[in-house]
Amino acid sequence: MFLIDTNRQGKVVTDAIVNQSIDNYLVNDLKLPGHGLMMYVNQPAVIVGINQSVMAEVDFHYLAKHDVQLVRRTSGGGAVYHDERNLIFEHIVNGDPQDGSKFGDYTVFAEPILRALAAMGVESPDISNKSALVVDGKKFSGMTMFKSGDGYAAGGTIMYDLNVDAAHQALLPASDRPHRGVASNRVPITNLRQYLAPQYQNLDIQAFKEALICHIFEVDRLDQIETYHLSEHDWAIIDQRLSEKYRTDEWNYGANPGFREYRAVVLPTGQLHLNFTVHAEKLKTIALFGTVATPEKLHRVSEKLTGIDATPSAVTAVLSQPDVLDVLGNAAVNPIVTALTAEAPHEG
Repeated sequence: MFLIDTNRQGKVVTDAIVNQSIDNYLVNDLKLPGHGLMMYVNQPAVIVGINQSVMAEVDFHYLAKHDVQLVRRTSGGGAVYHDERNLIFEHIVNGDPQDGSKFGDYTVFAEPILRALAAMGVESPDISNKSALVVDGKKFSGMTMFKSGDGYAAGGTIMYDLNVDAAHQALLPASDRPHRGVASNRVPITNLRQYLAPQYQNLDIQAFKEALICHIFEVDRLDQIETYHLSEHDWAIIDQRLSEKYRTDEWNYGANPGFREYRAVVLPTGQLHLNFTVHAEKLKTIALFGTVATPEKLHRVSEKLTGIDATPSAVTAVLSQPDVLDVLGNAAVNPIVTALTAEAPHEG
């Protein structure tokens, strides 16, 4: 196993959208043979799985107020909150490194983490329910994987001193409202800091990361580890992938299961996101979400729009109803009509 350095020109990268895209470049483009490990820190962000509906997982008002990023990863799993007191690790495998690595089997990827944490004083860290890393019956890491050809990535979080209150506020509680996305499984979580030996309990996150990596590779210093450093050529391709897909609102906000189209409009009261599908000249499905109103109010407006003709007159008629105007305001009518009816591709 070798280390992958994700610093850029010697500087730590904490942009969660950038960090979450690096694994895709390593698996799909660079394809370094063997078994690599990278570890990084994100600024405050909510990371949602590829098969999740953000409107069922995320409090957009909290994200906007506290400048929290929303990032969609290309692997499955549930929604998680990251901040600067939280580590993310990812194993990158291309080909057969002949070390027991196997797609779908989390144990071989959890083992180096659990072994290192035990050496740092954590008593009996373990893997539970296939992909959760736990201590004292509480989860400190959720793992997930994605595969492309002969390569795949397997990784998860390591909660050192995460702001748990912020995590609870940024993520919505489980909803009874049906939706097409995969719902997150909310379980008791804990930080590792209190379980570590005293010398590891008051480190800044970069120092904790370095100590953990050294224990994983069983060395005294990082320069003793075989390391691949991302080059300017690597970063140029990563930047291209970001502009094409991973930094776009269409991907992070709009790639929700059950919808074909995505639009966004900026209103005096905030940003409104629209997912919808047009079939047989009607709005077959539609969801409104964002910071302009509460999820409940926006859901009621979505229900009024579902099934109507996908024409300016029909959409205007709904948006002009007094109870809808109370939610969205007069300034929303024309932008939403344009978003939903102007050259909207049709299904079927």
